[in-house]
Amino acid sequence: MLLAHKIELRPTPEQMVYLDKACGSKRHCYNQLLAHFSKPENKWSKNEAYQHYINVLRKEFAWYNEVSSRVTCNAIDDLDNAFKHFFRHVKAKRKAGFPRFKKKDIKDSFALRESAKFDVNGRELRIEKLKTKIELRQPLRFQGIAKQVTISKHAGKYFASILTETEDYNPHDVDRQQSVGVDFGIKALAVLSTGKVFSTNQKLKASLRQLAKLQRNLAKKVKGSNRRAKAKLKIQKLHFRIARQRQALLHEVSDDLTKTFDVIAVEDLNVKGMVKNRNLSRAISDAGFGYLRQMIEYKAQLRNCVVVVANRFFPSSKTCSCCGKIKAEL
Repeated sequence: MLLAHKIELRPTPEQMVYLDKACGSKRHCYNQLLAHFSKPENKWSKNEAYQHYINVLRKEFAWYNEVSSRVTCNAIDDLDNAFKHFFRHVKAKRKAGFPRFKKKDIKDSFALRESAKFDVNGRELRIEKLKTKIELRQPLRFQGIAKQVTISKHAGKYFASILTETEDYNPHDVDRQQSVGVDFGIKALAVLSTGKVFSTNQKLKASLRQLAKLQRNLAKKVKGSNRRAKAKLKIQKLHFRIARQRQALLHEVSDDLTKTFDVIAVEDLNVKGMVKNRNLSRAISDAGFGYLRQMIEYKAQLRNCVVVVANRFFPSSKTCSCCGKIKAEL
């Protein structure tokens, strides 16, 4: 099986320069290809994109050679996936979004999809054309063959998502219980049929005052100035910390459920409809019901559990638990 482990990097200042160059080179190559094939006379073709990359871009922008050639070359694969997604929606007569140009400091990343271009040894990561090895915050969780690595930058921090082909995944099997029903909510994130309650951890609500202060401070800064860049970075760090705190709770709940029970029953919530309630939309979004269900489903698959999604229109409250008769009123 293929499993990815995302690890925070601890690069030196010189290594940060290389990682920023690689992110910038990939973004620039992607935008140059998109600009070329956005013209009416140029129809998208992966082969034509590769020829344009070799014969034009690499000759015109010699600084591409300062990083691994696969950094910029893999931009062709990313753009190909974007065009396939666009054409698939057009063919199905659905609303389709044409591929967009990438912006600096927004989802900056690059990938090395060839195992010869990088290597993971303990808590060290080797990347082609980088003389020194980058320190990892923790060793790779899985034993196996590293297939590809994706380096990304978020709120001033660097991360490596290492895709590994492994067969030694430990599902942490324990004496499981047969089944459980889970009810999601706002006051309590999850209430189990066994009586166990997972309380909410709405970090966004606790940080709203600080977030509003930082955003007012950002609005006063001159666009393009260094002070505006610093203020923007503070907001990114706060959002990033809130997201990590939310993820920590969702991982805790999903881990407990998939480790303890063989069958997990969850409700098919209409989250899109629920967030239309102006009074509860922020609390519902902060709870992350949809993300929690995704975590439960993929961890259940790894740990050989069964997830049962209950119909949201099933009259469970009106159904008698003894005879099964549906009452007209509660």
